Amino acid sequence: MRGKFKNWAKGLFIKSQISFKEGENMKKILVVGLGNIGPEYKYTRHNIGFLIADRLAEKLKATFKTERYGAVAVANYRGKRFIILKPATYMNLSGKAVRYWLEKEKIDKNNLVIFTDDVNLDFGTLRLRPKGSDGGHNGLKSVQELIGGMQYPRLRFGIGKDYPQGGQIDYVLGQWTKAQMEQLPKLIDQATEALLNFAQEGLQRTMNKFNTKPNQTKK
Repeated sequence: MRGKFKNWAKGLFIKSQISFKEGENMKKILVVGLGNIGPEYKYTRHNIGFLIADRLAEKLKATFKTERYGAVAVANYRGKRFIILKPATYMNLSGKAVRYWLEKEKIDKNNLVIFTDDVNLDFGTLRLRPKGSDGGHNGLKSVQELIGGMQYPRLRFGIGKDYPQGGQIDYVLGQWTKAQMEQLPKLIDQATEALLNFAQEGLQRTMNKFNTKPNQTKK
């Protein structure tokens, strides 16, 4: 009897060790929402990245903690480990935070997703791409400079360009309209689902499913 118990206990110990190692080797994905810190910026168009990060953390039941260069939440999801980052460096220095957490967690750029606003897309339009230029976005420009190149996935959320010539800064740092605020929860959920899908099905399938306009049905 004692021998059976010892064998059972030994087997349980081995299983727990294997489980621990699998957790340690779990594929990591760094997802970064770009924005500006401070309550005055929370519901501005330029901060859609932070709102998506907040919703993703909420969905994964993860809590943000203040870490180096930003707020970080960590959660496991179907065999993947999400590291959700909201840089505290302000938009034009976002690359410092992204580079630090890529290096700290030893994450390949292919498993990095940056999500941010884009004035060149109609409001609510999602565009996931494997690479691309900064498109004049200061946050993406900083990331590109500090991690070396444009070869990393990014999810762009359209905010439109309903502003006069020379009015872009005021527009992106301005508040959403009432009509847009009513639509935001659904659109943010859609962006969140795209990030979760990316972790499970990869870039190409996620692009096929989620690169749609708000009034289009997902494939």
